[in-house]
Amino acid sequence: MAELTSPAAPAAAPAPRPAPGAAAGAFLGRHPLLSLLVKRLWLALVTLFLVSVLVFVIARVMPGDVGRSILGPYASAAQVAALDRKLGLDRPILAQYGSYIWGFVRGDWGTSPVLSVPVRPYVMGHLVNSLYLAGLALVEIIPLSIGLGIVAGWFRDRWPDRLISVVGVSLLALPEFVSGTILIVVFSIELRALPSSAAVPDLSIVDILHNLLLPSLPLLFVLFGYIARMTRAGTADALSSNYARTAYLKGLSGTAVLWKHVLRNSLTPTITVIAVQLGYLIGGLVVTERLFNYPGIGNLIYTAATDHDQAMLQAGVLLIAGVYTVANTLADLLYAVLNPRLRLGGS
Repeated sequence: MAELTSPAAPAAAPAPRPAPGAAAGAFLGRHPLLSLLVKRLWLALVTLFLVSVLVFVIARVMPGDVGRSILGPYASAAQVAALDRKLGLDRPILAQYGSYIWGFVRGDWGTSPVLSVPVRPYVMGHLVNSLYLAGLALVEIIPLSIGLGIVAGWFRDRWPDRLISVVGVSLLALPEFVSGTILIVVFSIELRALPSSAAVPDLSIVDILHNLLLPSLPLLFVLFGYIARMTRAGTADALSSNYARTAYLKGLSGTAVLWKHVLRNSLTPTITVIAVQLGYLIGGLVVTERLFNYPGIGNLIYTAATDHDQAMLQAGVLLIAGVYTVANTLADLLYAVLNPRLRLGGS
C-alpha cells in the first residue's frame, strides 16, 4: 500500500517593502516640531521662488526704459540701445531670469547701473539701518503693549480696560504718514526738540534716541493697539479659566495667580504675534522711512523703483521677502514650542 504524504505547505509570501519615504514620514510623525520645521522650510522656498518671479516680471514691465533713465532724456536711441545690450536687457526673458536668480543664490547680486556700486553690500547696509529703527521700536512696543494689555485684561469691562481699548483702536486707525506728520510739526517745527530727518545713529543711547525716537513713534502707534488687544484677550480668558479659579480656591493671592498661572498661558499668542510683526518692522517701513528721509531698506526700494534700478529693486524686494518668511517661520515654531499639545505630539 502506497504511503500517503501530505501536500507541501505553500511558501510564505515575501514581506512587502516599505513605500519610498515611509521611514522618513514615520520619523517626522514621531517628531511633530521637526515635521513642522520641514513643512515651513519647504513653504518658504516656494514662497521665495514665486516672489523672485513676480518681482522680476514687475521690474521688466514697469513703464520707462532703463537705459533712458540712466543716460537721461538727451541720449540718442543708439546710445540707449547700446547700454541695454551691455546690461543684457536684449536677451530672452528666461535667460535674464536664470542669470539673475543664479547670481543671487551665489551671492553675486550684480552692480547697480544707476549708482555704479555693488548691490549686495549696499542693500545689506540699508537693511542694517532698518534693523536699528526696528530694534528701538520693539524696545518701546513690547513692554508698553504687553503691560497695558495685562492691565486691561485684569480690569476687564472696567474703566481702565475701556480707556486702553479706545486708545489702542484709535492709534491703530491712524495712518503712519498722518501720525508722522503730526509728530514732525509738533516736535521738529514747533518745539525744535528732535530732527525731522532721521540719520543713521552711532551706537550710543543718546544718539539713537535723538535720531530714531521720532520715526519709531508711528510704528509704536500702529502696533500698540493690535498687541495690547491680543494680550488683553489672552489675560482675560486665562483669568476666567478653571486653573485660575482653582488657584484662587487654594488661597493664592491675585498677584500670585497672575504671575504663576495666568501670564505663561495668556502670552503665548502675543509672543507669536510679535514674532510675525518682526517682518513688518524690518521690511514694511517704506512710508516711515520716506517721511523721515531715513536710509533704510524701504526707502531704498522706493528710490530704486522710481529710478528704474532693476538690480537694486529686485535684491531689496527679495531680501525683504526673505525677512518676512523667516519671521513667519520663527513665529510658527515659537508657537509650537510654547504649545504643550504640539510638544507632546498632539494636533
